[in-house]
Amino acid sequence: MICGPNDDLSINLIRTSMKIWYQSMTKASAWPAYNAALRGVLDAVADPGTDIEIHGIEGRGGVGDQYRYLEFIETQEVLANVERATQQGFDAFLIGNSCDPGLREAREITDMPVIGLGETSGYFASLMAGNFAIVTGSQKHVPRLVENYRRYGHTQTLHSARSMQMIRLVDLDQGFSDPVTAQELIHHFLEQVEVVAAEGAESVIPAVGVLMVLLARENIHASSTGIPIINGVKALVKMGETAVRLRASMGGVWTSRRCAYQQPPPSQLAEIRCHYGHVYSTLPDPDRNP
Repeated sequence: MICGPNDDLSINLIRTSMKIWYQSMTKASAWPAYNAALRGVLDAVADPGTDIEIHGIEGRGGVGDQYRYLEFIETQEVLANVERATQQGFDAFLIGNSCDPGLREAREITDMPVIGLGETSGYFASLMAGNFAIVTGSQKHVPRLVENYRRYGHTQTLHSARSMQMIRLVDLDQGFSDPVTAQELIHHFLEQVEVVAAEGAESVIPAVGVLMVLLARENIHASSTGIPIINGVKALVKMGETAVRLRASMGGVWTSRRCAYQQPPPSQLAEIRCHYGHVYSTLPDPDRNP
């Protein structure tokens, strides 16, 4: 019999529970109403036995990740949390941001599935329609998202990208506490949906995680003309659960260590840590006797 590297994980096939880390890129103090709504959406979509812990940005940032420099600062905390989640025995790590900050780097430092909101949304949109458009909150997000979707292989299926022209994204939080603001935001988004639909888009991704939660809370999953609106937050949870179960059914095999997500060999780890600090903390200490 041929066994995988972690064949003992096959016992997970019969388990009904899993522990998932949901990484928000928001700071709780700046997005209080949103975080309460996010909790409700995640609880509603998760399977029984799935424990989802929500973690936001606790250090620097949490209010302006449409700017690449600010996203870069926040990503350092995200990657540190990937290592924390690995050490604490989480089964999957979900990055709840449409730009997928740190997604590739995270897959390099952990063996558990790391799933991104943007990547997942694009894959589901491609399953549901021949093409998709994205509607962002800020115009600043558009180039970043287009770059990502091209990298994910959606050059032919990405129809177009539009923006709600918001400058201060944290203003979205008011939509969770003020019904009038909520309806205004939703109306503004749906206006853009109809524009891209008239231009030939077959489905739409609201490429702002916060907006996805607002739409989920209001049970809006299609436009008035029947264009599917992809709720990536719901898809992200189901993709995470599926990845955990699939990994178990494959004997623990998940992330390839060939090329893209290759880790440093033990022979170089001590030298690397000498210059970078205790990086790749989930890898064993090469100086420790087995």
